[in-house]
Amino acid sequence: MSASAPPLASGAGGRHALRPLLDTVLDALQEGAEARGGGPLPAGGPQAVAAHVRATLGEVLPRHGDPDALHTLVRAFAAGAADPADPLCAAHLHCPPLAVATAADLAVSALNPSLDSWDQAPAASALETLVTRALADELHAGDALVTTGGTESNQLALLLARETRHAPGPLRLVCGANAHHSLRRAAWLLGLPEPVVVPTPAGILAPAALDDALTPLPRPVLVTATAGTTDAGLIDPLPDLADLCAARGARLHVDAAYGGGLLFSDRHRDRLHGLDRAHTVTLDLHKLGWQPVAAGLLAVRDATDLAVLAHHADYLNADDDTAAGLPDLLGRSLRTTRRPDILKIAVTLRTLGREGLGALIAQVCALAAGFAALVDMHPGFELYAPPTISTVLFRPTGATDAAVADIRRGLLHDGRAVLGRAAPDGRLWLKATLLNPHTRPADLAALLKLVEGNTPS
Repeated sequence: MSASAPPLASGAGGRHALRPLLDTVLDALQEGAEARGGGPLPAGGPQAVAAHVRATLGEVLPRHGDPDALHTLVRAFAAGAADPADPLCAAHLHCPPLAVATAADLAVSALNPSLDSWDQAPAASALETLVTRALADELHAGDALVTTGGTESNQLALLLARETRHAPGPLRLVCGANAHHSLRRAAWLLGLPEPVVVPTPAGILAPAALDDALTPLPRPVLVTATAGTTDAGLIDPLPDLADLCAARGARLHVDAAYGGGLLFSDRHRDRLHGLDRAHTVTLDLHKLGWQPVAAGLLAVRDATDLAVLAHHADYLNADDDTAAGLPDLLGRSLRTTRRPDILKIAVTLRTLGREGLGALIAQVCALAAGFAALVDMHPGFELYAPPTISTVLFRPTGATDAAVADIRRGLLHDGRAVLGRAAPDGRLWLKATLLNPHTRPADLAALLKLVEGNTPS
């Protein structure tokens, strides 16, 4: 390496070189937030943001490098970011990550392990084994895999169901209309027949409607239930659905990407009663776990189901290496190169403990209940329903769907508030997904005032 080459992050000198670079990043993040104007989103909409990024970036690969590029681009990145730590950034399942998890993520980036062979990630592979087994125990499952999130977990759940089916013929997916879009997409990717979609007029998958759908279907069948829908945060009646699947000989997958975090709360975990009866469960800790993206898991009740993921590549898991005791990691994912996202999860679990995580969950659930009460008492707003987890749907009384959409887009364009949208009953509602434990009732009152001020008279 020439004397002028920049140090590598994981070398001895590189770790020292990280310190001034970290200061640069922190300063640029602060400057970017100030340039954004203190709101949760940059003002001006997509064209204004794109123009600013284009002007800041300039030539992507210049002849000569720019030593200030880190500061310049991080500042522009932050100035044009949606800030999930802002109390009025409440559109999506987009959490403000814990500082301790973010710091752990930096360690992963600096050391750059890859979980496709033990010799690339010795400690990471051991840590992943210990933590996934502990999380599987929480779910009363036999094992758990780390994934990039709910979409990958749901795809894996369908793959395992297809490959372990105990009846001839193609696997048929049966899901509610409230199910996450990734399930239907996974069926398409895996070449499965068109899914049977059961109407969910009340927002949840009703056992009677599922029973009617299952009656004419030949086996094998995979039923998917949801614990925390993306539109309203509703939880399907898991015990009744599990009973029906057992009686009908159907496999059960529960997409608990959102609601699965309730398991860490002694106060709220009973809402997930029946989850332990699922064959597979999706969990996302970059939602109610406050992790930087990505931090997903798929838990499997029968660990032997994972045998279908076994894969051999001589340069990564040669038979004689495996026989000699080197862990075989290729069967733990469909990916090859794989980042050890388990470190930030492990650090969070150890740092906060069950009580700390439970307190954060209780806080956001209480915030949602308080916000729903505020909406319900306000004569100018209509509440969809009391929140099940931390999602609140509301709309100005008497507003048309077009007006509701305009209100949301206007707040986005001005950078003043980030609200989502949902139409669970055919009408358009504003969606506030409260995942920031630092949000205060005054922030939510201010949010209502902003919406009220942007509502056509």
